[in-house]
Amino acid sequence: MRLKMKLAVRDWDYLTPLVLGDVVSSKLDIKVDRVQAVQDWAQTNDYDAGEVSFSKYVQGVAAGGYPLKCLPHFMMRGFRQRCILTSEESDITRLEDLAGKRIGVTGWSDSGNTWTRTLLRRVGVTIDDVQWYAGRLTESYPIIDRLGRFARPGRLEATPNEKPLVDMIKDGELDALFSPFLPPEFFSDNAGLRFLLSDFRTEEVRYFNEVGYVPGIHILGIKPALCEQHPGLAEELSEVIDESSRVWMEKRTKYQDTTPWLLDDIARTRRELPATWNSNGFAPNEKMIADFAVELYEQRVVDTRLDAKAIFPV
Repeated sequence: MRLKMKLAVRDWDYLTPLVLGDVVSSKLDIKVDRVQAVQDWAQTNDYDAGEVSFSKYVQGVAAGGYPLKCLPHFMMRGFRQRCILTSEESDITRLEDLAGKRIGVTGWSDSGNTWTRTLLRRVGVTIDDVQWYAGRLTESYPIIDRLGRFARPGRLEATPNEKPLVDMIKDGELDALFSPFLPPEFFSDNAGLRFLLSDFRTEEVRYFNEVGYVPGIHILGIKPALCEQHPGLAEELSEVIDESSRVWMEKRTKYQDTTPWLLDDIARTRRELPATWNSNGFAPNEKMIADFAVELYEQRVVDTRLDAKAIFPV
């Protein structure tokens, strides 16, 4: 009899074969639920496993422990060069140009914004070289505390009167903004915004060639009691998700007419990145894990500089 599990994840297309039953585990009966916030599920008894913030996990380890067993299985990876926006009227075209400028962020300690700030550090722009404002992207986003203990008056503050970042940049109150999501109107004729790096794909390929990885954003977490009761469960779940991703990409290559140039994107990805770019497990990701730990420490998100093997004990 297969063990029933409920999996809490974002709406990732590569899980479609698992949801539809095209990929089936002989050991696990997996029900996939979509959630908006990847952290919330860990605080309830509704789910057995799911997607977890890489940053929050490392912060937990640095503080002495984390309530889930987490694997170096990256549910989400993403380059961050595309996440930097500026005004259409801005003359800023290089990351170096952001020294001494005002930058808005949708969060501070989250994985994505940490990796985006890493791009600045790589060109010599430290967090102390920028005036930072944290806030909601647009009016439709909720008003919440996006800084917590990381607020630093005069350097890292909430946006004035909770003004949305998009409005601030349009009004000339910000020089750039970092966001994992594009504003809904971004591709409209009157958006007033553009990518700071116009050819971000070229920049991302160059970045990959320099560091050797696509940054990890979210990882796979499992309730530890379940892992203790069922040895091998974690590995089985990871393998099933990997197989779902493999089947999905195989089908995308065959049924590539969902967008006009999907096939071109698949071909370019295979040409410009190695086939192992999204491999999971500790060994293929050790350098990326170690680099992320350094960034969290250098950016003062954690007080301890952790070794990769301390984050994911082998």
